[in-house]
Amino acid sequence: MLSWPAPLLPTLPGTGPVLKVHDTSRGEVVATSPGSTARMYVCGITPYDATHLGHAATYLAFDLVNRVWRDAGHAVHYVQNVTDIDDPLLERADRDSEDWIVLGMRETALFREDMTALRVLPPEDYVGAVESIPRIVAHIEDLLTDGLAYVLDDGTGDIYHDVSQAPGFGAESRYDEATMLGFFAERGGDPDRAGKRQPLDPMLWRGERPGEPSWPGPRGQAGRPGWHIECATIALDTIGMGFDVQGGGSDLVFPHHEYSAVHAEALTATKPFARAYVHAAMIGLDGEKMSKSRGNLVFVSRLRGDGVDPMAIRLALLSGHYRTDRAWTADLLSAAEERLALWQRAVALGSGAPAAPLLAGLRERLSDDLDSPGAIALVDDWAARTLAGDPEAEDEAPRIVCDAIDALLGVALDSCPRASALGDRG
Repeated sequence: MLSWPAPLLPTLPGTGPVLKVHDTSRGEVVATSPGSTARMYVCGITPYDATHLGHAATYLAFDLVNRVWRDAGHAVHYVQNVTDIDDPLLERADRDSEDWIVLGMRETALFREDMTALRVLPPEDYVGAVESIPRIVAHIEDLLTDGLAYVLDDGTGDIYHDVSQAPGFGAESRYDEATMLGFFAERGGDPDRAGKRQPLDPMLWRGERPGEPSWPGPRGQAGRPGWHIECATIALDTIGMGFDVQGGGSDLVFPHHEYSAVHAEALTATKPFARAYVHAAMIGLDGEKMSKSRGNLVFVSRLRGDGVDPMAIRLALLSGHYRTDRAWTADLLSAAEERLALWQRAVALGSGAPAAPLLAGLRERLSDDLDSPGAIALVDDWAARTLAGDPEAEDEAPRIVCDAIDALLGVALDSCPRASALGDRG
């Protein structure tokens, strides 16, 4: 599957510090320790609707991870999936009397456009669930052969993973059984399904149903894959076990990330699936989580269509910490537009307040669990001092500051003196 074009990153002097992030499985901020290539898997969209601001906030958070690693001297192998076959996609296609393939392709294309506009660095591997089905089937066959999965004895052909044989199950989320059962029922699971060995056993394969798309499956049973085995398979096939960061929204802590890890660890008989599980908080509107089920979505594409600068959208979302649930409001966007205009005026001047302290401060803030509000406050201060006529103003400062906020925060300013990277900005 095609990814989206990459913006060119300016070259900054020196290198940044080690990135620290909050690991859900340990409940604390930890230092990442990649090799020469940092490895990250971020769960992607189910393409049955446009990119809303909750999606955007999540992908911006992990875009910061990508940028901070690169600034620290690492190459980054970034993988993202597309769940291009799932119940919500089929339900939306049926509701709108539309081909599910056409719907998925259209919304995936719109997602790419939104990510390009927001200057999110693209994944090296952008992989759909459908194209991964042969490998998913092979993995389910392996689990069946090893006695870790079973076919439900009701004629449906549904296959489940027996989590009673998964040592350490629950370690990623750190939830107790009652909490897991609640989230499992709420987030697409089936704890009350008759015939399962354990209420928390997740589906690996859904046997063929009338009117639903299907593919050749394990033990000759046509059907389609479960959600969690898709990501386990794609991660194993691209970056392997023990990668540095598993990312996604906080609603993926359980069941999705827990089960993806369970599947991968069972298939490889090794731990851990990921060295850190990092989760972005929710974006709300009018006091509620922004979600399709509530119908209270604000779409990136709609804002862009209304003439909102994507850099203002990016700044508005980064003005809150990625682990803090927060609300989208008209005032938040207005403040971001005013901030963007202030920064534009400051870098357009012939000189500015010294840039080296700002660069060091940006690196320090962003490497400390992606403190984007702290980083933005530093740029605000630099712009204010520059516009006030800093007595220590330097001629090269505006260019260096432009490059720094572009490379580290992903915000490109039109009034920059010039770019240090070759070619035009993306």
